Amino acid sequence: MSHANFVSTEQLDASLGDPDLRVIDASWHLPTTARKGDAEFRAGHIPGAVFFNIDTIADTSTGLPHMLPKPEAFANAMGELGLGDDMRFVIYDTLGLFAAARVWWTLRAYGARDVKILAGGLPKWTHEGRALEGGEANPKPARFSPRLSRAVVAGLAEVKAALASGAAQIVDARPADRFEGRAPEPRAGLKSGHMPGALNLPYGELLEHGQLKPKPALAEIFAAHGVNLGRPVMTTCGSGVSAAIVALAVEEAGGDLAGLYDGSWAEWGGREDCPVVTGPSGR
Repeated sequence: MSHANFVSTEQLDASLGDPDLRVIDASWHLPTTARKGDAEFRAGHIPGAVFFNIDTIADTSTGLPHMLPKPEAFANAMGELGLGDDMRFVIYDTLGLFAAARVWWTLRAYGARDVKILAGGLPKWTHEGRALEGGEANPKPARFSPRLSRAVVAGLAEVKAALASGAAQIVDARPADRFEGRAPEPRAGLKSGHMPGALNLPYGELLEHGQLKPKPALAEIFAAHGVNLGRPVMTTCGSGVSAAIVALAVEEAGGDLAGLYDGSWAEWGGREDCPVVTGPSGR
């Protein structure tokens, strides 16, 4: 079962070295894991890859984690990484499928025309004994022209409007215990619970062996969680990373993605003007 937004390890291996191909290591780990994506990149990465750090290629002025960078900053970062216009990009991460989805969404938000994710990520690549190289990347600078697509990005106002009107379903990718308010948020100072009317689909249910499940299984999971793929979907999570996995799954299952809420719970759960409820989905 092929997925439209993915390439196989065989396909990538066969095209490494193509002049228009750029490979991006998007690895990022939750602060509680004590793992560092950049250090692991230097220890070993797919040949020719560059490291995309979602914590530094971000709008750091908001006080929220890894927010979508402003256009000029994004263009500069892409250029320094050698990621230019008219190139095709393949993104992977060290967990199989985690932050690669966030970078896929970021590049799509800025108008990159050909963005794919490596199916199975670095775990599958290394399991198959494919080549790695170590050290820092040394990319040749390029020019990237950012074209921000507002349809891909949902802000606080859009989410509030969607909740009020029912124009889009809000699907929260956090684990059920956090969504229902039974477990505290890992980020200090945030309320526990969820947005009134939001639906819960913990992102891990969409994955198997570090990959998205096949399309029929994805459709069943969405339906089981009350998500109607015939209606627009906005995704949210703790800080905008796992929301991108759900966004990817919406597309792969043939649904209508109405945007990813970039601020996610890091923003909503920290504001006095954003209502919070506890208990199961749909409340």
